[in-house]
Amino acid sequence: MAGRIEDYALIGDMQTAALVCRDGTVDWLCLPRFDSHAIFAGLLGTEEHGFWRLGPAHAADAKPPTAARRSYRGDSLILESEWDTPRGTVRVTDFMPPRDGAPQLIRIVEGVTGRVPMRSALRMRFSYGRVVPWVHKHEGRTVAVAGPDSVWFDTEAETYGKALTTYADFTVAPGDRIAFTISWEPSHKEPPALPEPEQSLEATENFWREWVEHCTYHGPYREAVVRSLITLKALTYAPTGGIVAAPTTSLPEDIGGVRNWDYRYTWLRDAAITLSSLLRTGYREEARAWREWLLRAVAGDPENLQIMYGIAGERELGEAELDWLPGYENSAPVRVGNGAAHQLQLDVYGEVTEALHLGHMTGLARNDYASLLQLKLIRYLEDHWQEPDEGIWEVRGPRRHFVHSKVMAWVAVDRTIKLIESGDADGPLERWRELRDDIHRDVCEKGYDKERNTFTQSYGSQELDASLLLIPQMGFLPPDDKRVIGTIEAIQRELSTPDGFILRYPTEGDNEGVDGLPGDEGAFLACSFWMADDLAMIGRVDEARRLFEKLLALRNDLGLLAEEWDPRLKRQVGNFPQAFSHVPLIDTALRLTASGAYGG
Repeated sequence: MAGRIEDYALIGDMQTAALVCRDGTVDWLCLPRFDSHAIFAGLLGTEEHGFWRLGPAHAADAKPPTAARRSYRGDSLILESEWDTPRGTVRVTDFMPPRDGAPQLIRIVEGVTGRVPMRSALRMRFSYGRVVPWVHKHEGRTVAVAGPDSVWFDTEAETYGKALTTYADFTVAPGDRIAFTISWEPSHKEPPALPEPEQSLEATENFWREWVEHCTYHGPYREAVVRSLITLKALTYAPTGGIVAAPTTSLPEDIGGVRNWDYRYTWLRDAAITLSSLLRTGYREEARAWREWLLRAVAGDPENLQIMYGIAGERELGEAELDWLPGYENSAPVRVGNGAAHQLQLDVYGEVTEALHLGHMTGLARNDYASLLQLKLIRYLEDHWQEPDEGIWEVRGPRRHFVHSKVMAWVAVDRTIKLIESGDADGPLERWRELRDDIHRDVCEKGYDKERNTFTQSYGSQELDASLLLIPQMGFLPPDDKRVIGTIEAIQRELSTPDGFILRYPTEGDNEGVDGLPGDEGAFLACSFWMADDLAMIGRVDEARRLFEKLLALRNDLGLLAEEWDPRLKRQVGNFPQAFSHVPLIDTALRLTASGAYGG
């Protein structure tokens, strides 16, 4: 049975990622890319769908023991887990080396004290647990083959097969180090090179140490910021610069419900705000790579801008359900692909333009096509900003005139006007200034409830929406505007959970509300960070700091956050770890540090 979402650790090589549970089980790994089929899908099913457990031996009818301690080695993505057993202490080091060749997951067992009996149990199931591979020996190496895929298993330990599982039973004493490696290779190619675990470990540690040295943030929340930056780097697909929203699919927003989506793609919105955080903490190379990815993905067709693409810029992300998987804690269906890819979400034009603007303002080398793209996006918005859309939350109900979408359309025009005013682009300046004013006026007239002194989710609606918290952050209105303060206070009253976290919008329980889906969801962590930002902006800095530090306390023991927090179950829910949670964590830390609003 899979662990709680917060029980997992992330390891990865910036092309794919694995989730490792506290008991030493790898329950999720897609090879060779984030969006490839999983060879371990136990996270969304049972052990029959693939897993790799490595830890102290235990009785067959007993629950595997959980590690007494675990942590990342310094500022890296190298996981170290330690078990204290009646016979001694043992450490397992898990990592995936950044690669040019075959992807590898390496696990090194090290004896610390005593003599500890250990077991490795490896059950590979290809195609999300559906296909049992042909496992056999090839020149002394174990290889699993099915269709186009082969996975090679290398270790000095003696292995044996039983019940379609590969086992190794061994004992470690102080100073013993025994390595286990799986490597992926297309099945029609020659075997991958023999792994070199110790050299790979040293190289991986050096990579992360050197990367973290570029971080320019040295404030009081550095530990949380650096861990979030490492997580964002791990979610970047190095060959193209695309950034996935999360490395998982179908971890539920509502345990037992249907709000289960595939997040292994590049949302323009998520990637753009990730770019913002990276730029503001010193990481220009990642920003440059993402901009190049964007230009390739959009190509010469900005009028048909999608809200998300594949990690190499693929446009077709057809959604399907995997009916052989019962889902995480029976949260079905399990989905792959994402049918929201072709929704109309006008806000993405604003996020993309804001990211390009920030790159320009922070000295990212000029790219003429990026400026041309920005101009084309505004020409599209001129004709379409008045249309209803599905909005930031990708509702599957009817299109509406979402206020946040209109605000972000204003942002797109505003940032493009600034580009022209700087002399780095040419465009119809006066016409677009009028357009900017028209959008602003439209939002303030149709998206604002005078009686309640709050902006609303959509034109003519009485509902609130946490995306309205971005109004002052985007510069649409100043923080001290009474309409901004009224909106913040209304969201606190109507969208707060009892512990002070923020919901995205009201859900309707068993009835289908604005999002067209049954069920409820937890507090959306990004929205809660936005609230902390807004409170700081309107001068309630102590309150902002308290909320921020409550949010930091929701992270798991390794500093990782999923998409949401379930206030009833007191646990993380949604895909994990989630870029859209770690980005606003960084942003809020920067804002509070700049204001001096932090504790001793």
